[in-house]
Amino acid sequence: MDKFNNMRVFCRIVELGTFSAVAKELKLSTMMISKYIAQLEASLGVVLLHRTTRSLSLTSAGEAYYNRSKQLMEDLADLEASTAQLGERVKGTIKISAPIDFGGMYMVPAIERYLKQYPEVKILMSLDNRPPNLRVGSFDISLLVTDTLDPGVVARKIAETELCTYASPAYLAEKGEPQTIDELSNHQCLHYVDTPHGEFWLFNVDGELKKIKSDWVLASNNGRALCEAAALGMGIVQAPRLSVAPYLQSGELVEILRQYRRPALAIYATYLQRRFYPAKLTTFIDFLLAYFER
Repeated sequence: MDKFNNMRVFCRIVELGTFSAVAKELKLSTMMISKYIAQLEASLGVVLLHRTTRSLSLTSAGEAYYNRSKQLMEDLADLEASTAQLGERVKGTIKISAPIDFGGMYMVPAIERYLKQYPEVKILMSLDNRPPNLRVGSFDISLLVTDTLDPGVVARKIAETELCTYASPAYLAEKGEPQTIDELSNHQCLHYVDTPHGEFWLFNVDGELKKIKSDWVLASNNGRALCEAAALGMGIVQAPRLSVAPYLQSGELVEILRQYRRPALAIYATYLQRRFYPAKLTTFIDFLLAYFER
């Protein structure tokens, strides 16, 4: 294996954290991965990685080498992409991570329209409420519903949604409607897990953020499942309005505690900074901005 490929293997070890993860990704043995790193260190005359049975860490030389190597590989990828685009055809695969509800309810129709315009593009979309580390390289774009951003990424606001609290008319008729957030302790709660606010519900009290830990009876990472549970009268749910919209339109759920509603959360398309962006990425981002503006 030549030095450039050794460099590529080294960068993936830094990003994935283990030799075995890189071996699995490249469909090679862990022993072969170790051999490539040994060859690279021997050719450079320095140790790049501190290895123990439990962890890996970069030496100072390894950190410097990784930073320069990563830039070189990105420059090569940019060169190849810019050259390919001289043919004026947008093609390739876009790898997207999106929250479960937003991806399932809103991104599929958007993708369908985008692919009609760019039929030579393929889109791989993974649905997960936990944002990925874009630096690992598994995704090109991460869609986030958040008020907290990683300063190391480019973030384009494509839409916004409100985080509100809901219950079914039947539940409220039986249990009564809470008038203050303190009364939530007397109610059954349905909790949305794997979100940026973790185990807490968020409220606005006199212009300040107030966090309350819900005593939930059902928790899920799927907003649609929680809305269905709330519609059946199982309890009160706090969720983004985008997840609840169909249930509000049908009257199955109503908003409560409006006076404590937080300001709208932005929905961002985030991606890593780089010198050159391939056409598949720029056309998709521009499409999303226009699509959700309607």
